[in-house]
Amino acid sequence: MPATRPAPFPQPIVSRRNALAALAVTPGQAADPVKLDVPFVPTPEDAVAKMLDMAYVGPQDTVIDLGSGDGRIAIAAVRDRKAARATGVDIDPERIAEARANAKHAGVQDRVRFVQQNLFETDISKATVLTMYLLPDVNLKLRPRILSNLAPGTRVVSHAFTMGDWDSDQYETVDGRSLYLWIVPANVAGAWRIDHPGGPITVQMTQHFQKITATARRADAQLGVSQVLLRGDRLNLVLDDGGKPLQFVGQVRGDTIVALAADGAEQGWQAARQAP
Repeated sequence: MPATRPAPFPQPIVSRRNALAALAVTPGQAADPVKLDVPFVPTPEDAVAKMLDMAYVGPQDTVIDLGSGDGRIAIAAVRDRKAARATGVDIDPERIAEARANAKHAGVQDRVRFVQQNLFETDISKATVLTMYLLPDVNLKLRPRILSNLAPGTRVVSHAFTMGDWDSDQYETVDGRSLYLWIVPANVAGAWRIDHPGGPITVQMTQHFQKITATARRADAQLGVSQVLLRGDRLNLVLDDGGKPLQFVGQVRGDTIVALAADGAEQGWQAARQAP
């Protein structure tokens, strides 16, 4: 992270709010330029920095910013956090032109691009970090695509607005502005068979986004479930085997879970999702 604050963008912001433009353009609709005539509200630089902090943006990341306005989030991701690349998406051609000029001024135009596009049609699948400053119902319309198109572990950061009943994994404020972070969870719902040196264990998991409840059995004996945590593609499951804890730490890979090394955790196991 730089020791000093980067210089602000050189052009005054007298544009229009891209978030409302995005809201006006739902899937299958054409953009209506009249609906862009709303004051643009940019994310303040301190909030931009905090959003990138929350997402731990670094050189390995591909950042996509939906409703990118003057481009400040995408540019900061590459300029300040050395992200591999960043893309900003906005429906307003004036904002796209402004953002491209700002990227050139910052010297990052080779790794930052801006696309004039309906954000509902944007391919977000390659993002490792997704940022946005949109409106609540836009977030909710995007939520199914975020959960289905982004890889487990992808970080999603929103300025000001939530994802409905998908609780955030982290919440921060900067000068009274709300910032939310979600980690896209792997799909672990269903019945799993853990092949374990102590004998196979069947675990039934019910999922509500990143929140998991579970029951477990070995043969005809019920096992207690002390803890089940899911963060991205990492699962931490602790069972109570007659007073003896069994901790399973693994990485979810589709319909399998592979063991990961962790202090005190069981080794030599793997799990597979069972057919319904």
